Amino acid sequence: MGEFTINKERVLQALSTVEEPDLKKDLVTLDMIRDIEVGVNQVKFTVVLTTPACPLKELIRRSCVEAIHTHLSPDVEVTVNLTANVTSTRQAGPMIPGVKNVIAISSGKGGVGKSTVTANLAMALHRSGAKVGIIDADISGPSMPLMFGAENMQPTITPKNGKNYINPIHQYGIKIISIGFLTPADSAVVWRGPMASQALKQFFGDTDWGDLDYLLIDLPPGTSDIHLTLVQTVPVTGAVIVTTPQKVALADATKGLSMFRQPQINVPILGVIENMAWFTPDELPDHKYHIFGQGGGQLLADKFEVPVLGQIPLVQSIREAGDNGKPAIMNNNEIVNEAFRGAAEALAQQVAIRNASREKTRTVELQV
Repeated sequence: MGEFTINKERVLQALSTVEEPDLKKDLVTLDMIRDIEVGVNQVKFTVVLTTPACPLKELIRRSCVEAIHTHLSPDVEVTVNLTANVTSTRQAGPMIPGVKNVIAISSGKGGVGKSTVTANLAMALHRSGAKVGIIDADISGPSMPLMFGAENMQPTITPKNGKNYINPIHQYGIKIISIGFLTPADSAVVWRGPMASQALKQFFGDTDWGDLDYLLIDLPPGTSDIHLTLVQTVPVTGAVIVTTPQKVALADATKGLSMFRQPQINVPILGVIENMAWFTPDELPDHKYHIFGQGGGQLLADKFEVPVLGQIPLVQSIREAGDNGKPAIMNNNEIVNEAFRGAAEALAQQVAIRNASREKTRTVELQV
């Protein structure tokens, strides 16, 4: 190679030409390059992604290899290791200190499959390598114990620093807390708003969540006390709006989205997920029947200038999986797995963009 030598400085110069596709800055400026090792015609380094669910990881890997070959030598053997450190803009505080991102999953309307979407998003993020938890904030109609096959489980209590903390249920790698774990399964929770709000506050302040990359909040229908309590209790990274394509669902989803966009609340909207986007029978996996209408989620997203994170088909196995206490993505249905995995990757992508481009999140102070 004559006088040509490979050193760390030259490697960094080459990689400074690689742009992170979402954040629009080069990998070196973003401090995403670590552990550079050089040898005879060999280069090895690590790229620290903003999320393990990054949908563009292979593009970034290929771009790094091409940059080394272009700016150093086409004969260099390049080894790119990919790891992840989920970003956060949450301000450190005494409540949930180890949680990087709090994500509200809202719909405005009941019956659109929001809890099913929440459970499967959590599992998809977990499978990517992220640490994930769920708060079932639907106090009067909790779904998570059933969907995770944990109806008969009860949280334990651990004393820490002179205070008793609830240990969330661990199921399938997800940390979960729900009023359904604390009350008899057949009993109705008939509470006024302040009592339900106090329960949600305890799910945050009195639960030992440990370190989490994403804490998903499965909100009840409507725009109620629970929604206001959430934004007043913890800084919310962003909200996801779940809807089905028909007008009646879109009307309520619009109200739910607008609530988060009110100036005094100002929670970023990460995107829209259209559930039951079309019906696909098991015997005809390539067929799509738009029984609830078509394109409603895209219309909502276009109206508010937010992305569509995913479209989830209406497939019988999704319903069966929820009833059987095992999120559908854990089964081997390729259509279902691809839909939820794609939505989870898009969500993680939007969280990373939001954390890089917006101010730190803060709790909301509402004057009543």
